[in-house]
Amino acid sequence: MKPVSWEKILDERLPLYGHRNWIVVTDAAYPSQSSMGIETIVSGVSQQVAIKKVLARLRACRHVHPVIHVDQELALVDEKDAPGVESYRNWLKGALKGLSVTMTPHDEIISSLDRAAHMFSVLIVKSTMTIPYTSVFIELGCGYWDAASEARLRSKT
Repeated sequence: MKPVSWEKILDERLPLYGHRNWIVVTDAAYPSQSSMGIETIVSGVSQQVAIKKVLARLRACRHVHPVIHVDQELALVDEKDAPGVESYRNWLKGALKGLSVTMTPHDEIISSLDRAAHMFSVLIVKSTMTIPYTSVFIELGCGYWDAASEARLRSKT
């Protein structure tokens, strides 16, 4: 039996996912987390290919939009310690252009992910990337309802 591709799994999960679900594209050393709500799949492709494909699928969704969290430490990784990091940072800046991006310490993002997994599904897509702190954490927001609309609604209650 042929294994199911990571893209097929992503395509199957996206219609099920809504705001508060997460999709994470990670480097190769990212650990398999043990929380019940976290599913880890191996893509076998580069970080850049995985991010492009995930973002393209999310941009095609009307029901969710991506809210990006990137490790704050990525900005501090030195090219001498991790060859290729400068090129990756430049590529990532272009790939995420126009999206809401927050730089947060890695441990804080992991804690947020762990808390979310107690109630909501999280899909981790491991890439072949071998540069540290390159994971892209995508929190899904509602595609047709924003914070301002929610605030107006809550002000009426």
